[in-house]
Amino acid sequence: MKKLSARRRHPLAALVVLLFALAATGGLYTALAPADEAKAAQGSSSSLAIEEGKKLYTVGCASCHGTGGKGTSDGPSLTGVGAAAVDFQVGTGRMPAQQPGAQVPKKQPKYTQKETDQLAAYIASLGPGPSVPDKSQYDPNDADLANGGELFRTNCAQCHNFTGEGGALSKGKFAPDLGDVTKKHAYEAMQTGPQNMPSFPDTVMTPKDKGDVIAYLKTVNSSEAETPGGYKLGGFGPVSEGLFGWVFGLGGLIAVAVWVAARTAKAKKS
Repeated sequence: MKKLSARRRHPLAALVVLLFALAATGGLYTALAPADEAKAAQGSSSSLAIEEGKKLYTVGCASCHGTGGKGTSDGPSLTGVGAAAVDFQVGTGRMPAQQPGAQVPKKQPKYTQKETDQLAAYIASLGPGPSVPDKSQYDPNDADLANGGELFRTNCAQCHNFTGEGGALSKGKFAPDLGDVTKKHAYEAMQTGPQNMPSFPDTVMTPKDKGDVIAYLKTVNSSEAETPGGYKLGGFGPVSEGLFGWVFGLGGLIAVAVWVAARTAKAKKS
């Protein structure tokens, strides 16, 4: 015990304890501080994006959608629509709308992608809603084309036709051609249901199914897509092709029959 007490009172004992405390503190800081700093930086960046998005919204959107996205007689409420809806509507140039009408068409975007992200961050802060999808969702590596085709024909072909080339709806509305729609925007449209389109949340159509539908669309609209049955007649399916056969095929046969009958009658007269 006397030896242990003597070591504790050694002149270097306090220095050893101090060095040990400093080393322990430095180790803990190295292990924990970067994560905390990253979270703080991320939070600061998110707050800045929301603030900038609010400024953009006040100038370009509030006149129709109201202060704080509460909506007016000229535009619906944006509370709870989520970042995905903003990324789709603003990213495709549909918003801001040029003028009221039966349907807002796609046009050249007014905002840059950075500004669109800022607007999306602000609208997302107003209430929970669908977030912008990542690439693994809208461009999966293991897409099932057969499943995508079945889902598209069941849920989408009534308006967009069998290969997504669009079609007319009632009262001046239309289902747009999907051939040049980006994969991300196609996914967001299924998530949010813009304009006349119904929404397909994950509880109705899983992210995997949405990825399959997009893969099917891009395959049938590819420049390398084969049409073994001949000219695809706008991709409207067997009805339009059958109608073409009846109108022109049967019409040609009738014309030949009339010509033969006319020649026969002329021959008899002579």
